Amino acid sequence: MRTTTHRLIAALALTPLLAGCFAQGDSAGAGSGGRLRVALAIPPVQALSPYSNDATVLSKLSVAEGLTALRKNGTAGPALAKSWKQDDDTTWTFELRKAKFQDGTEVTAQAVVNALDHASAAKPKPRVLSDVTLTAKADDSDTVTLTTKTPDPVLPLRLASPALAVLSAKAYAKDGTVSPVGTGTGPFEIKKLNGKSAATLDRFDGYWGGKAKSSGIDVTWIPDGTARANALRGGEADIAEWIPTSQAKLLKAGTRHEVASVRTDSLILNTGKGMFTDPGLRAAAREAVDGTDLVDSVFSGYADPAQGLFGPAVPWAADRRVAVTGRAEAATPGQVKAETKGETLRLAAITNRAELPEAAAVLQQRLEKAGFNVKLDVREYTQMESDLLAGRYDALVFSRVTLLDTGDAVAYLASDFTSDGVYNIARLKDAAVDKAIKAAAAESDAGRRQEKIMKAEAEILRTDAVVPLVHEKVVQGIATDVEGVVLDPRERSLVDLDTHLK
Repeated sequence: MRTTTHRLIAALALTPLLAGCFAQGDSAGAGSGGRLRVALAIPPVQALSPYSNDATVLSKLSVAEGLTALRKNGTAGPALAKSWKQDDDTTWTFELRKAKFQDGTEVTAQAVVNALDHASAAKPKPRVLSDVTLTAKADDSDTVTLTTKTPDPVLPLRLASPALAVLSAKAYAKDGTVSPVGTGTGPFEIKKLNGKSAATLDRFDGYWGGKAKSSGIDVTWIPDGTARANALRGGEADIAEWIPTSQAKLLKAGTRHEVASVRTDSLILNTGKGMFTDPGLRAAAREAVDGTDLVDSVFSGYADPAQGLFGPAVPWAADRRVAVTGRAEAATPGQVKAETKGETLRLAAITNRAELPEAAAVLQQRLEKAGFNVKLDVREYTQMESDLLAGRYDALVFSRVTLLDTGDAVAYLASDFTSDGVYNIARLKDAAVDKAIKAAAAESDAGRRQEKIMKAEAEILRTDAVVPLVHEKVVQGIATDVEGVVLDPRERSLVDLDTHLK
């Protein structure tokens, strides 16, 4: 059963994708020697390790690849594996193409096994492996057999995750750290990483897929959204991601590109400790923070009111949505004050998406009206991640690309909301939620899988561990003399072989 005809993978297709030092100029002009200048929003957390949130940078800039790639129509296509077949419910065989790592070594079956073994052993485990146990074995130099502990009908989609990028042996240090500098297989090679501020990439002419049209990429991380927009307007960047909605209409029409995104912004409540272990207080918070008017007031129309965890960019979700029942009764403002006894509600927001602190300020007022005593903590994500994962906040205004990890919603639900999920910021432990997500993960029929995903969504929303606010529309800034930028609803791709200056 070859990948190109695999019924489930094809049916899971979603919305099609739409297709250093920066020089000063009057408008966003050409970089030196045909190089692209790219301004990214979130600085590296772990030196671009694929096992952190940095992994998406490796795919956005076409540095590293996995066995498969997520196609424009949402299906899994060939990458380092040229073909594959499913042998039985838990066993798959992958045939590798002839390819080289950027350090000159060959991509072999043993190199793939080494990479996947390191991913499985990583601590914490990559989100994409939250709900699967994966074993890799080299059959010969160019054949790999992958076995899962339980059936995983979307394994080819899972292997397209940037977190499962295959790097050369020298990428993996004995202390568990992983470096993609000069160790990937993509058309662009990281030559230098300057901490959290900049990176230099050159074209890798040994790429199996051909020669990139651009000679290289100069990356600068600019956490402030207004500064990123100004870099584009001032000719200091050719591509600037995540333009704040307040800045979008200030860009020239030809440089402003709106993308329907699978990104949902939500209020996440810490159910593991503190005041929000109380379901009645969580319900009170949920009733206080309706996000409908945030669409115009904060997002300047570049968003839709939240309908659940999955928005309009996931087209099958609306028709399969399940009514949420069994929620706790919300505490009144008087009950909130009595039960919290003046305790401070620590509300966090990250600055990397400019709208989130503004939304958090609005929610702060509404929560205070509902009887909570709220303190707002606003910082860059890199400064906040460890505290979030350790549960040191009561609530978080957060933006999540729900189909980032695999293109399949189950991986997102498993990593963020199961009892042992590796990205469970809500610290949710609910047997009914775990059961519903497990049922969805085991379903191989595409239609029934989607139905079970939406049943799991309803179980999650019942707990009030997460309160969806809006579904975002992302604005990417692109200079008029740049062609071939990938406008991706999943925000995994940006620059590829065809991206270049005119």
